[in-house]
Amino acid sequence: MARYTGASCRMCRRENLKLFLKGDRCYSDKCAFERRAFPPGQHGQNRFRKSSDYAIQLREKQKVKQMYGMLEDQFKRYFQRADRAKGVTGENLLIMLERRLDNTLYRIGFASSRNQARQLVRHNHFLINGKKVNIPSFQVTPGDVISLKEKSRKNELIVDNLEGAVRRGVPSWLEIDQPKMQGTVKAMPNREEITMPIQEQLIVELYSK
Repeated sequence: MARYTGASCRMCRRENLKLFLKGDRCYSDKCAFERRAFPPGQHGQNRFRKSSDYAIQLREKQKVKQMYGMLEDQFKRYFQRADRAKGVTGENLLIMLERRLDNTLYRIGFASSRNQARQLVRHNHFLINGKKVNIPSFQVTPGDVISLKEKSRKNELIVDNLEGAVRRGVPSWLEIDQPKMQGTVKAMPNREEITMPIQEQLIVELYSK
């Protein structure tokens, strides 16, 4: 499966926003965005030119795409599905992205980043309603119970992640049971709980051209 393999911290600096792509490092003083909060490249500190409407829309799309760890074709398919669904297209898009299994694991606290969550899913660490699921894009639904396979319950990385989950907080549409090492999808995610500064209408305008 195609994926971005470049430097993650460059993305945050390019978007002028901390995207939390590297887990615990993003919360430490080693965070590249905190140390160099200007665009990457030789002339990064001098990039203060005025942006066109198209450039602003493009940067918003790039920001959300990078935040959820997708390439262009996959992201565009999500938009097309959101556009066909009932309701507001922009909100539909964000809710579909939030319902991805890799994002859900990150939100619950099983992983410190979405990228790490994708890797854990691919390595068959999780069960959904008792059945193995190794597809990061799997869409969770209310009532789904996400648990660890028995042999994964002693995985030090996952255990450490769960202990640090309190720092980020768990959204109200999810619930975590730390002693049982499992999470439950209580409801569908809602737009109000996506606290990152996203202007989804700009993405709709970009794809509607």
